[in-house]
Amino acid sequence: MRIEEQSDAAAAAAPQPQSSGAVTMRAVVQRRYGPPDVLESVVVKRPAPARGEVLVRVAAASVHPGDCFVMTGEPYLVRLVYGLRRPRHGIPGRDFAGVVTEVGDDVTALRPGDEVFGWSTTGSLAEYVCAPADNVAPTPAGLSAVAAAAVPTSAMTALQALRDIAHVRPGQTVLITGASGGVGSFAVQIAKAIGAEVTGVCRTRNIDLVRSLGADHVVDGTATDFTRGGKRYDVILDSVEAQPLEDVRRALAPTGVLIPNSGRGGRWLGPLGRIAKTRVLSAFTRQRLRPFTSVGKHHDLLTLAELIATGQVTPAIDRTYALDDAADALRYVGAGHARGKVVVTI
Repeated sequence: MRIEEQSDAAAAAAPQPQSSGAVTMRAVVQRRYGPPDVLESVVVKRPAPARGEVLVRVAAASVHPGDCFVMTGEPYLVRLVYGLRRPRHGIPGRDFAGVVTEVGDDVTALRPGDEVFGWSTTGSLAEYVCAPADNVAPTPAGLSAVAAAAVPTSAMTALQALRDIAHVRPGQTVLITGASGGVGSFAVQIAKAIGAEVTGVCRTRNIDLVRSLGADHVVDGTATDFTRGGKRYDVILDSVEAQPLEDVRRALAPTGVLIPNSGRGGRWLGPLGRIAKTRVLSAFTRQRLRPFTSVGKHHDLLTLAELIATGQVTPAIDRTYALDDAADALRYVGAGHARGKVVVTI
């Protein structure tokens, strides 16, 4: 990643470098879609909170596969949301943890000095970030900023998939592929907190990690095909989608719920083809095939904070990177081998 104090002002999509007289901050920006090498570390104007927003001094920001999709602009479908020719918001990243330094009008529940974690739609790989007050919550006591930053998107995805889409109940059997990954590591713990019997599928080197998260059973996905083992599960959260849909359904109970959640797919439409296929199949089977997209919700952030405070969920951290090494963090996540979460410290 290039580290610059000045950059081309013609790239209007990204925050522009500022003179030393302005109120500034260091941030990672991208002015076009592409590999991690498109990222630059520059000095830009510090944002100011609007009505209903808070300004947070960021201590840590996590990255996940969705950030890689936005960075590369692939599948091309993401460009309909984030900008056709270049990212609409030039600072990448979503999740963060830090300290409130300023509050906008109408913000009454938070004040400067509060430690918070949450998400932003305008980029978190920066020294400061603005976010609606409803997008943040107090950091659980004793939780580090690194661990708190790992929570919002991945843990919320796991929570909504298991609780709201699959309606997991105590005693049900739940299988989670990619159990050592960002979403999977939270899903194992959340399913256990609900009272399910959890089976995690992962690579050989991650077996001990998945066991430590509380999985009742661990399948070495490099040696065993869970779709041919004969066991059927009430719920399958498939965050890898390495096997054909027809094969995965063999491991699903006759009235079970399958949630495909890798976000991958073709270069143009991404997961849309598989989503369409599951929708069609759902009309002809008692099995419920339920692709979904998680949505940031304040009350879910509070639920996750409670699960962490009571010791039922602990973020699993793989690696940390400095802000100027954010490109390496995204490169590592994009390779698909992260164990738990990857966090950038600021």
